[in-house]
Amino acid sequence: MEMESEIEKILMSFHKEEMIHQIKSKPELFQDAIELALDNKYPYSWRAAWIICSAMEINDQRLQKYVDGIINSFPDKSDGHQRELLKILYNLELGEDYESRVFDLAVSIWEKVTKQPSVRHNAFKMLVKISKKYPELWNEISFLTQDHFMQTLSPGVRCSIMRMIE
Repeated sequence: MEMESEIEKILMSFHKEEMIHQIKSKPELFQDAIELALDNKYPYSWRAAWIICSAMEINDQRLQKYVDGIINSFPDKSDGHQRELLKILYNLELGEDYESRVFDLAVSIWEKVTKQPSVRHNAFKMLVKISKKYPELWNEISFLTQDHFMQTLSPGVRCSIMRMIE
C-alpha cells in the first residue's frame, strides 16, 4: 500500500483553519495540493480543491499555469469536486480563450439538471461573471433560466439564481 504524502496527511488530519495555515506556510504544499486537486485520488483530490479555494488569493498567480489542466479535468470529476474547481476558476482572472472554454463548460454543467444544485449554482455564477464582461451572452443566460432548468433546484438556489439575473 502506498504511503500518504504530506499534503494527504494534512487534508485528512486537521481542521480547515489548520490546513489553510499549513498550506500557506509551506509553498511546496500549495503546489502539491494543486496537483492533487487535478487528480482523482479519493478522498484527497476533492479535499485538495476545497482547501485551495480557501487558501488562495484572488487571481492567485500560482494557479494561472494550471487553468488549462483544471478545465480539462472536469469530465471525470464528481459534482462536489467540480463545484470546488469552479470556485477556483471563479476567483481567477481568465484570458479570453479560457473564458470561452469555461463558459461552455459552465453551460454544459448548468444544463445537466440531475447534477447537484450546488455545482449548478457555481456554474451559473461563472456564467453571470463572464456575461458581465461580454453582454452579448445575456441572451443565452435568459434562455438558461427557463423553467425546466430551474425545477430541480432547491428554493434557496433558485432564489439566488433569480437575484443574479435581476
